[in-house]
Amino acid sequence: MLRTALAVVRFSFYLIWNIPALRVARRLEREGKTEELDRAVDARVQDWGQFVVGLAGGTVEVSGEENVPTGPCVFIGNHQGNLDIPIMLGYIKKPKAFISKIEILKVPFLSDWMRLMRCTFLDRRDMRQSVRAMQEAVDTVRGGLSLVIFPEGTRSRGGPIGEFKAGSFKLALKAEVPIVPVTIDGSWRLFEENGRVRSGHVRVTVHPPIPTAGLSREEAAALPERVRTVVASALGAQATA
Repeated sequence: MLRTALAVVRFSFYLIWNIPALRVARRLEREGKTEELDRAVDARVQDWGQFVVGLAGGTVEVSGEENVPTGPCVFIGNHQGNLDIPIMLGYIKKPKAFISKIEILKVPFLSDWMRLMRCTFLDRRDMRQSVRAMQEAVDTVRGGLSLVIFPEGTRSRGGPIGEFKAGSFKLALKAEVPIVPVTIDGSWRLFEENGRVRSGHVRVTVHPPIPTAGLSREEAAALPERVRTVVASALGAQATA
């Protein structure tokens, strides 16, 4: 537990230490220097992701980076643990945002960076807000930024992959951008296995993109299970139990 407490303290100090960088990013935003802002934010976010994984003593091995497209896409992966987002942000080298629960807006500094990343904040208790938020996410992707989605909706904690909910795929279908399946293997060991941070090795596999433009209704309906099968293929037998 002491290691976990120290990790929380170090994380808090890290956010405070980055306040000057946050001020610079806000200035770039006010001045409308979008490209410069995006580069600065992406560099800081990558550093943050690697820092968080390092707090747990984790190491990450990525294969298939050549499958990351040059244009916008939607990364869809399995969800093993709380550190999946830092892993995706820190180790897959492409500017990206993600969809988050609206409650994260209460967290100082972290929520500021998420806004600058152009994350989408979803209030599941408010259907109208959810619809507006998803359209905002579609517009974000159409504007050239990639997004990360975990369609299981909850963490598997190293157990079998859950159902990939069809609603999670509407964003990619509406934006007509490719889906890039991603397998995360081992992230749950960094925290969920014992309820405290601990060392561990994580393997991330980036699979070839799956086009979404021009799909028939039947092909679109089959997409969730198709992507789930690809993601599970890099996990082993426990993924399909």
